[in-house]
Amino acid sequence: MPIFDVNTYDDVIAQKLVTRKLSMLLVSLFSGAALFLAAIGLYGTLAYSVGQRTPEIGVRIAVGAQRLHILKLITEQGLKIVGLGLVIGLVAALTLARVVGTVLYGVTATDPVSIGAAVLLLALTALLACLIPAARAVKVSPTEALRE
Repeated sequence: MPIFDVNTYDDVIAQKLVTRKLSMLLVSLFSGAALFLAAIGLYGTLAYSVGQRTPEIGVRIAVGAQRLHILKLITEQGLKIVGLGLVIGLVAALTLARVVGTVLYGVTATDPVSIGAAVLLLALTALLACLIPAARAVKVSPTEALRE
């Protein structure tokens, strides 16, 4: 009796898991795109705010504010927005844990390591998005800012 469709065990397992791998790839790509768009949005909001507040920042520097305080002022403004978003996101994630849990494989929806890693990644990305406009605000020349 001839044997047809002979495959190795690894090939059989790979064929069984191809849909999971594809869905994992798509979720990873969309998650990365969402993180990138969130960082760009936060950067844009803070850059606009710094642009609007350039005369104020120039006056602060002219009066004697240290550049570290200006950096802290702008960064805190962005991190307040991020902190509020993280709290709302954590509450929503824990509230919808049962729905999300049906599509997860190998972890629970309330896995503290996964949630902590996601929060840490979002916080670091947000910090970077906040530091770029803040660094630009620190470089404001008081005389040029007051001319505007």
